[in-house]
Amino acid sequence: MFKGSSKIRKTFPSALPYVRTFVLLLFCTLVFWHFGAIVFAGVGGGVEAKEKVDLIPLIKFSLMFLAGIAVVFGIVLALAAKKFAVQTDPRVEQVLDVLAHAHCSACGYAGCEQYAEAVVKNPDVAPNLCIPAGAKSAEAVALITGKKAEIREPQFARIMCQGGWSKSVKKFRYEGVQDCRAAILAGGGDKACRYGCLGYGTCSKVCPFGAITMTEDHLPFVDITKCTGCRKCETACPVKVIEVVPASKQVLVTCHSKDKGGDTRKNCQVGCIACGICVKVCPYDAPSVTNNLSKIDTSKCRVCGLCVTKCPTKAIRDFIPHRSTAYVMDNCIGCHSCAKVCPVNAPSGEQKKKHAIDQNKCIGCGICTAKCPVQAINGTFNAQEIFAAAAAKKQKKAEAA
Repeated sequence: MFKGSSKIRKTFPSALPYVRTFVLLLFCTLVFWHFGAIVFAGVGGGVEAKEKVDLIPLIKFSLMFLAGIAVVFGIVLALAAKKFAVQTDPRVEQVLDVLAHAHCSACGYAGCEQYAEAVVKNPDVAPNLCIPAGAKSAEAVALITGKKAEIREPQFARIMCQGGWSKSVKKFRYEGVQDCRAAILAGGGDKACRYGCLGYGTCSKVCPFGAITMTEDHLPFVDITKCTGCRKCETACPVKVIEVVPASKQVLVTCHSKDKGGDTRKNCQVGCIACGICVKVCPYDAPSVTNNLSKIDTSKCRVCGLCVTKCPTKAIRDFIPHRSTAYVMDNCIGCHSCAKVCPVNAPSGEQKKKHAIDQNKCIGCGICTAKCPVQAINGTFNAQEIFAAAAAKKQKKAEAA
């Protein structure tokens, strides 16, 4: 096939069947004409035909006819391909080669091809939108397109429900298709809590990276080492209990129930009852209760986890697997700031002397680390971040002076 024919087929897909039909009819007509088979239909009609056929001239004629038709159509298609040819930027193919080819739409485009074209042609499209491909892909796309690749914080899917089948109440027995989207059609689902996870694994089925598995209690478990934050599970969930949030936001109210506290307690053992204790204990004013549900403002939350320890139903979950406890370093000036802000009274010591922290009381919230004026408290999850911020601030002052 000559160059450009595939583009013509894409440009004129509906015309090709008619062309083939025309060529076939024309060929058949010429063959019959060559045979001399002329039929006269009607009253008194007759049939006149040759007694024998000379195959060699017929084959020669047929080949010459087909060759002529092929040449004519080839010239026409070649001219059309040249006229309607679409010029493509070679950088599009280069970008496409470094993408993940997951076609997950996490970038906001229908597929990888569409994103590749957009990032090359549109200067406003960022080169780091292919989340599954990671930072290396973002750097490669930035190099190809001449753009700057900014570091994006990873995002993970979080399941905003802890009410597995053993901890929640069902209003009837569902025996239909094992899919949440099918189960929701049966009276809004079989769970008494209409906001809870149905547990039939739709999110696990649609995840293109195998990051979601179902537990024995019929709750999704997200493997953050595989999750790319593509939002396919979030879109597929019929009860919307899946949220894709930044990786740094690891203290979350894992409940979506807007029922009154008494009703929530009847339906689920780990649901939010809107008691407001989290609001009272948070030193950063991050939680708030609206429509019978507590919600943590991730822009205010400092991931201290204090609300986790105080929640009576354990509806607030801490996604930090292990919180190390705080300890005081030798540069402590004995200002007593740590003792003033500690919610569990773990620090102790005399003024202007090195303090100590009771490891049995410390919950590793990091509040004392953030409040220490001389960065003398280490060991908490946020210690390195606090130290780096303090060093940058000190350097900035030195440069200004």
